[in-house]
Amino acid sequence: MTTSTDTLPAPVGLTRRLLGQETVIVLGLSLGASGVSALISFIGSLTAPAALKSQTATLNGSLAPGRPWLDLSWQLFDIASALVPVALVAHLLLREGSSLRALGFDLSRRRSDLGRGVLIAAGIGGSGLLLYLGARAAGFNLTVVPSSLPDVWWRIPVLILSAAQNAMVEEVIVVGYLLRRLGQLGWSWPAMVAASALLRGSYHLYQGVGGFVGNVVMGVIFCLLYRRWGRVAPLWVAHTLIDTVAFVGYVLLAGHVSWLPT
Repeated sequence: MTTSTDTLPAPVGLTRRLLGQETVIVLGLSLGASGVSALISFIGSLTAPAALKSQTATLNGSLAPGRPWLDLSWQLFDIASALVPVALVAHLLLREGSSLRALGFDLSRRRSDLGRGVLIAAGIGGSGLLLYLGARAAGFNLTVVPSSLPDVWWRIPVLILSAAQNAMVEEVIVVGYLLRRLGQLGWSWPAMVAASALLRGSYHLYQGVGGFVGNVVMGVIFCLLYRRWGRVAPLWVAHTLIDTVAFVGYVLLAGHVSWLPT
């Protein structure tokens, strides 16, 4: 008597062609598609009658204005569904006999990951803000509105969850997964760093030139740190902290300080 498992075909070996196709599909379902969307958005901003700095790019906006419970449901749905590509990457790694642990995305080094993440965030966060303010003043960047969520009880928790989700998707896919796959495809280290950094910059292009350049630089730094430590976790911590400060800080400071564009 045969079982259902007896009819399963033998597993297919991971050839370079299959790995290349897999990488394109993963990026097409996630941040590669976001890069194309951001480019189209930037072209639209450039060709609009208004100057770039007078246009706005809202990062976290209401999805059901005037209906807070429905809005919360949509916010949580968006956050959860955005993590599906990370789940896909985890699944693909398991199928090759590996896991997210191979990317250094686990809890095995909690204290060092947290400490390194805090240091990275402190170093990059301030310089990133200065670059944004300078690019906007020079007319190269849109006015970024980190949050236009209504003043309800769930606003801050949702912003923190959004920051953590953004960081997880970007660092797991653009650093850990992409560098692993490009290395398996035989790319040189400089080419891998360039691809990862340019991809990171591309999906921030909707913010303007400043958003693109700043994130390319951040991408190079994160790739170098990943090569040194072999861990995505501290990069996720740093990115989560940077975005949390940006999102929550905007909510607390917008309209109360003169140097923060609104």
